[in-house]
Amino acid sequence: MRHTLLIASLLALPLAAQADGFKLSSASIADGKPLSLRQVYKGFGCEGGNVSPQLSWSGAPAGTKSFAITAYDPDAPTGSGWWHWTVVNLPANTHALAEGAGSAGGALPEGAVQGRTDYGESRFGGACPPVGDKPHRYQFTVWALKVDKLPVDANASGALVGFMLNANALGKASLTATYGR
Repeated sequence: MRHTLLIASLLALPLAAQADGFKLSSASIADGKPLSLRQVYKGFGCEGGNVSPQLSWSGAPAGTKSFAITAYDPDAPTGSGWWHWTVVNLPANTHALAEGAGSAGGALPEGAVQGRTDYGESRFGGACPPVGDKPHRYQFTVWALKVDKLPVDANASGALVGFMLNANALGKASLTATYGR
């Protein structure tokens, strides 16, 4: 019995390695490093560029039918965090978004839908933590989904999009940047 468990564990190793192959990278942001002023909000007392970062991903799980992107600040002093960006219904053949794709005037793939951020806009909203707070974490996540489309529109809240993503996720990959002022 003990050998059977050992063999089963060893056979599962390639599957675990394959699941770990889903990766997110960016030419605009670096994991564990501060955001540049390009990814800072313009408004609420902040003077940034409000430009969504370039994102690229690879190694999506088998069966992926679409992708979604979220940007979330779990450190916002709201009791529920702060949604900076949600974009869903990215076709399965999409593996990158250009810098600025989610910003005003940006170009997303046909059929993609940006939900409403906590700024009240259906586009990317950059970092803008309160003055004097310790640097906040900004979690950029690409989600591999088992469905072609999520039934949401530009008025969908981050919480609704998050619920739909968790219900349909095959996998996800993240980068976490920081920003304080």
